[in-house]
Order: sequence, then C-alpha cells, then structure tokens
Amino acid sequence: MEDNKTTLEVIAPSIEEAVAKGVSELGLTENDVEIEVLDEGTKGLFGLGSRQARIRISVKSTASPESRDSDQVGMGETRAAAGSTQTTMEEEPEEDFYTEEPSTYPAVSKPIPDDITLHVAKETVSELMDKMKVQAEVTAYLGEADDAHSRIPVRVDIHGNDLSILIGRQAETLNALQYIASLIIGKELGRAITLVIDVEGYRQRREQQIRQLARRMAEQAITTKRRQVLEPMPANERRLVHIELRDNPLVGTESTGEEPHRKVTIVPK
Repeated sequence: MEDNKTTLEVIAPSIEEAVAKGVSELGLTENDVEIEVLDEGTKGLFGLGSRQARIRISVKSTASPESRDSDQVGMGETRAAAGSTQTTMEEEPEEDFYTEEPSTYPAVSKPIPDDITLHVAKETVSELMDKMKVQAEVTAYLGEADDAHSRIPVRVDIHGNDLSILIGRQAETLNALQYIASLIIGKELGRAITLVIDVEGYRQRREQQIRQLARRMAEQAITTKRRQVLEPMPANERRLVHIELRDNPLVGTESTGEEPHRKVTIVPK
C-alpha cells in the first residue's frame, strides 16, 4: 500500500512556500500529507547563486476522499476570500527590507547621536563594498520621514563606475544588501533603524516612476470610472502609490493578492 501513495514534488523559493503550494494543488491540509525535504535551497550571498527548495509530498492513506473534497471547498473559499481582500494604506504592512523587530535589540539607555548613526552606517556599507571587491564612494545622511508616525530614515548613497551588479533583477541584490546592512548596523547601535541604500540614484528614479504611474492611473480611473489594477510590486513600492494618492479626494487605493503577486488597485470614488 505504501507504494501506491500519491506523491508530488514541488519546487519553490522556500520550503514553506513549497509546502503551501503543494497542499494547495492537492486540495489537502498539512495534516493529510507527509513532507520530505529533498533540497533546502539557498538564497546565496546578496541574492547571487541562489537555489530553490525542493520537497516531496506524499498523501497519507488516512486522508479520505470526503475530507479531501471538503478541504478543497474550504481552501477554494479561502483563496477566493484572499483574492477579494482589500487593504488600505494604513493597513499595508511595512515589509521593506530594512526592518527588524526592535525586541531583538537590548534597551538603549539614551538616544544615539545622529553623527554616530551616520558614521556606523557609512563604515558598514563601505566595508561590505570592500568585501565584495567593489570600488565605490559611500555617503550617509538623514532622510525625511513619510509622516509623523514614521522613523526618520538613514539614507546611504553609493556612487561609482558600473555598479549594476549591486542592483540586480528588480533590485533583488540591492534589497538584499540593504537588509544585511540594516541588520549589521542595528546590532552595532543596539536598536532598529530605517535604512535606505541607493545606487547611482536608482531608487530615486524608480520612486519618481512609481509616483508618476500612480498619478496617471488615478486620472484614468477618474475618467473611465473604473478600477485600475497596477502590476505586482514589492511592499515599499506599493506604499509609494498609497502615499502619492492618499490626499486625492477622487480615488482610493487598495492592496490585494498575496506575495509575490500583491498589487495595488486604484478605485474611483
């Protein structure tokens, strides 16, 4: 009987995603299957040399057809509900690559001077550049908070010749570099910071493009009186759309879907 088990091999960026994808395709729950990890995968250094995870899912003999059918109905309803979920800007999770839970750091008895924060940020990124054998000029300064409830970001600019390797496809390498640097700086300072690393003005140009796109699609939504669905974006870019249109009285914004296909919908009022 063991040889007659239904099995499915799944490849995904992580083991968790592979499991979720596999049980979804089978219409079962994790309690109805046995999971064998064939390859844990790896993210590589700064997003380079990554390898996806691979698992084998076997359906337990105790999973009855009735339970599978009921699971499929339940999961179908869940997926439908997830597809219709609407999230306003205030509910949009800040999933940017520079955040770590403050609880992971020891309490700081007194505020750290800005010049020390900037010095640590500059030296950390400069050292990472040296280890990557990338010749570049690094500068650090304080940016502007998005609103009264946001932390003032520490911005680090990297300039040099042929630095496209630091950006990568859809800024994956740049986001990984930013995340790693934020962890190192946070440990050094003993507190979480909001870090934004830019390479040759890439993020600034991309931000301008996103804001222009938001305004253009808002005008289209107003003119046609129809919802306008934008392409899937990472959390920091979706947040830009929400911020750009939050004061527009003629439209509202919603975030729908699940990562990595989560997107913003512009809704005419």
